[in-house]
Amino acid sequence: MKIRTMTPVDWPEVARIYAEGIATGFATFEKEVPPYEIWDKAHTSSCRLVAVEQDTITGWAALSPVSGRCVYGGVAEVSVYVGKTGRGKGIGKLLLSALVDESEKAGFWTLQSGIFPENEGSVRIHLQCGFRQIGYRERIGQLDGVWKDNLIFERRSKKVGAS
Repeated sequence: MKIRTMTPVDWPEVARIYAEGIATGFATFEKEVPPYEIWDKAHTSSCRLVAVEQDTITGWAALSPVSGRCVYGGVAEVSVYVGKTGRGKGIGKLLLSALVDESEKAGFWTLQSGIFPENEGSVRIHLQCGFRQIGYRERIGQLDGVWKDNLIFERRSKKVGAS
């Protein structure tokens, strides 16, 4: 297993894995994968990673800015997705751990995640990678007409910013 920087050429495989996550019904409120140009604008230019196993992309991770205001420049939201065939192999934890490392090199001091409570694997890897649950948003949004809750996780860097 190798973790490397994501490139635009990786988009078809990243999009496929994103679609598999959307299909679970507990990875995101999104209903469809956006075109690359929209996804690209919504994510930071740094801290984009893919997991590769035997020349096949098995997962990806990236950051999105939480705000356009300069005061939040070191705060980002985490996305981690693992394809169907890669789940349960520790790929998500490897990606999230590498994303934490890359985020600190890029100057991020706070990482946030909003996770559906039923996404137990995501909750587990966030806790294993130093995140803590800081909140619970009840009925924060609808997915297919069903109100969904969201657990809010945060990780503060001990290397960057105020610890």
